[in-house]
Amino acid sequence: MYIKHSKFKNTGILFEILVKRITADTLSKGDSPAINTLRKYFVNTELGKEYKLYEMVFKGKNVKENKANAILDTVIESSKKLNRTRLRKEKYNLIKELKENYNTADLFKTKISDYKTYASLYTLFEIYNTDKATDPNQIVDNKVIILEHLTSTPIVRDDVKGDIIEEFKSYDKDVRILTYRILLEKFNEKYSDLSPTQKRILKEFINSVDSTSQLKEFYNTEVQTIKKTIIEQIKVTKDKTIQIKLEEVSKLIVELEKKDKVKTDHLVDLLQYHSLLNELNKVHAPLQA
Repeated sequence: MYIKHSKFKNTGILFEILVKRITADTLSKGDSPAINTLRKYFVNTELGKEYKLYEMVFKGKNVKENKANAILDTVIESSKKLNRTRLRKEKYNLIKELKENYNTADLFKTKISDYKTYASLYTLFEIYNTDKATDPNQIVDNKVIILEHLTSTPIVRDDVKGDIIEEFKSYDKDVRILTYRILLEKFNEKYSDLSPTQKRILKEFINSVDSTSQLKEFYNTEVQTIKKTIIEQIKVTKDKTIQIKLEEVSKLIVELEKKDKVKTDHLVDLLQYHSLLNELNKVHAPLQA
């Protein structure tokens, strides 16, 4: 499932729009109905509690990456403690009240600074407060945006992807099955249709993610099989150029050591190696892929 951002439900954006509206009303007519609306919905309410989480992110600028991660983890965990039913009701009533006092079409055209950060935080709150399996890539993309906002520096996407692997450990069996299906769709889009062997690898990756040693053992076994098959292909290949390229590939295929962590890139490597074997098998006598 892919979570869509809604500015009408984004607590941070709703607050900013009200503040800007109060400023505009005060300058033009000296009084603003938005003042009472702000007090009503953001003081001692679930909306107010959630806005504090947005505020925590937007106040934390130019911090180190470890602190940025701590801030992000804290606000996500805190969002899980909010009363979601009450929060939805308060947002509904707030929008209803805004419609009574303003032209909401014009109101929501208000320019919001750091819009992407607001949108990313909203999306993460929605992702971590649903029981449905969501797209892991969406989690990574939105975390990167927020971490870059907090640190004011570019974030290495692969580092965040590595953290997502850890999150799979807390997923129950049913959610893992759904996650597997989502990943299968994504990899099919990128690498065309996956072969039965590649699907088996993807499934094993999801099912074994809570066992680091088991996953590493699986990866190393696959690497051994792939390397052995490539060496066999080198022996039957007559084209010298292809032989040289296969020898280069063979050197790149190495097992993980004890200290190494299994990352998403290792999964992609396995899928790509098997794609190579499938192509070679079309040229030569079929070998086990």
